[in-house]
Amino acid sequence: MPKKSIHKLETFPNPSSKRDYHIHMEIPEFTCLCPKTGQPDFATLILDYIPDKKCIELKSLKLYIWSYRDKNAFHEAVTNHILNDLVTAIRPKYMRLIAKFYVRGGIFTNILVEHRKAKWKQKPIVHLEEFEKQSNTRP
Repeated sequence: MPKKSIHKLETFPNPSSKRDYHIHMEIPEFTCLCPKTGQPDFATLILDYIPDKKCIELKSLKLYIWSYRDKNAFHEAVTNHILNDLVTAIRPKYMRLIAKFYVRGGIFTNILVEHRKAKWKQKPIVHLEEFEKQSNTRP
C-alpha cells in the first residue's frame, strides 16, 4: 500500500471551532482487494470525529475512499492507513474509524482505530430527563 494516497483529501475551516461537536459518517461502499487472492473485499466504514480547526470535504472523501478499489490491502493495514491520512489532513481533536468487513470464508472482520489529540479531554455528556407527553396540560 502506498504511503500517500493518490487522491488528495480536501478540507474546509470548522465553522464552529470553539465548540466540540460530533460528526458521524457511514460509508457503505468501501472496497479494496485481498492481497492473497486478489478478490474484492467489501466493508462499511463508520467515521466519527470531533473537529479542531478543519473539517473533511465530503466529495474529496468519497473520491479518496474510491481510490482503494484497485489496491491490495489487509483489513488491518487499510483501516490504519485511512485513519492516518484523515488525521494528517484535518488534525482533529478526536477521530474513530470502524471498518466492518463483510463475511469472507465464514469470518466477519471489524477493525476499530482511534486518534486523540494530545491533552484533549472529552467533556461529559449531559443526559436530560425525559418527560411524559403532554404531562402539564389538561385532557
